[in-house]
Amino acid sequence: MKTLSGKQMCRILEERGWSLARIIGSHHIFIKSGHNLRITVPVHGNRDLKHGLQKSIMRLAGILDEEL
Repeated sequence: MKTLSGKQMCRILEERGWSLARIIGSHHIFIKSGHNLRITVPVHGNRDLKHGLQKSIMRLAGILDEEL
């Protein structure tokens, strides 16, 4: 799996139809109309997301490894 930074993950989510609802500190919270869930992405500069967190965000958003 290709590791991504928080900024890159935010860009991918926005391309997939998720919209930024709000920012609390360094955490960007995304929502999608028609879905009853939210995705929180920590954005700490250009630091990569941890492997488990990235997999969890991708699973919630319906993003496959091959799509990166």
